[in-house]
Amino acid sequence: MNQSTACVPKVRELPEGFVYLDECIEDCIIDAKYAGTDNFMGRPADGYEQPLVVASREVAEGCVKAAEILRKQGYRLKVFDAYRPQRAVDDFCRWGEDIADQRRKPVQYPKIEKLKMFDDGYIARKSTHTRGCSVDLTIVDMTTHQELDMGSIFDYMDPRSWPDSPEVTAEQRRNRYILRDAMLASGFVPYEFEWWHFAVEPEPYPDTYFDFPIR
Repeated sequence: MNQSTACVPKVRELPEGFVYLDECIEDCIIDAKYAGTDNFMGRPADGYEQPLVVASREVAEGCVKAAEILRKQGYRLKVFDAYRPQRAVDDFCRWGEDIADQRRKPVQYPKIEKLKMFDDGYIARKSTHTRGCSVDLTIVDMTTHQELDMGSIFDYMDPRSWPDSPEVTAEQRRNRYILRDAMLASGFVPYEFEWWHFAVEPEPYPDTYFDFPIR
């Protein structure tokens, strides 16, 4: 079992079709960003009661394939988020409308105004994560135990985070392509504005927005 989640109690009664990702990929690193404070809100999001990553079975199976591909290259997956409760998305929206809360601006969105996040697509009232088809992740070098340099942090709200951003170095772009190629080969499609975000196709639940908590 993944060391980062080995001591975390789990409900173990997830809705049919969903699994705990660390139980599917033994060497996967779980860094559940929205269960803690290292995210754009600076606090846990509603619905994240434990630092775990839950995924639809289809997303999990794709991640297993990607992990196998990357393992042969000396890398392992580090996952930030997959299934996301609708109540968390609602929480994001309330945060986006609270102009007074700017505690994470220097780190996560230094170049944009908070209210523009909706128009620019950084915050949306509905999410593919809630439909169980998306995953946010990066890769870690198995020798150095360090994340590959992708040119921006997770959830950095700026064009620098676009997969083909001209603002990153050739090495950073190469690192992004290592992740992208493994995910493409495993049944995922990339998102044009976030190097870390991938969605499985076809979607397992295209018309359903789930809201069960992660615990």
